[in-house]
Amino acid sequence: MSAIHIVRDYPHSPAKVWRAVTDPALIPRWTSTGAGGRPEGLVLVPGAKFQFHAKPKPGWNGVVDCEVLEVIEPSLFRYSWTDSAGGDVTEVVYRLEPHAGGTRFTYDHTGFTGVGGFLMARLLGTVRRKMLRAGLPAVLDTLDDGSPVA
Repeated sequence: MSAIHIVRDYPHSPAKVWRAVTDPALIPRWTSTGAGGRPEGLVLVPGAKFQFHAKPKPGWNGVVDCEVLEVIEPSLFRYSWTDSAGGDVTEVVYRLEPHAGGTRFTYDHTGFTGVGGFLMARLLGTVRRKMLRAGLPAVLDTLDDGSPVA
C-alpha cells in the first residue's frame, strides 16, 4: 500500500492554520498551487458528504467524493477521498499541534493500492508538497487571527 506523509511547521497559531485548511472559502486559495480543489458542501460534521472540484484533466473529470470521518477542532480533520468515477477509497488526515511558537501540520493520505495507487500517490504527493510549501504559507501570511475572509 502507498501513502503520502508530509510534515510542515508554520509560524502561525493552530487556530489560524485550522481555519486556513478547513474554511471552504480559504481552501481554494492554497490549493490553487495544485489543481485548485474547491470544496462543495463541506461541513465539519462526521458523516457529512462533500466534493472537491478541480480543473478536469484528460482521463479525470476533476471531481473527488469525500465524507467527513472525524473532527477534533483545532487538531484533527479526517475524511475519505475517492475519485467520483470509482477506485480506491482512501483517507486523508490533517493533524495540527502547537510547535515552537507556531503549528506543526501533518498531512497523511493513505490507502492507495496496486500499481495505479502507487502512481497516484506519487503524483498527488508532488502536488500536495507544493500546496503545503507554497500555497498554504501564502494564505496564512494574509490572514489575521480571527479576521473575516477577504
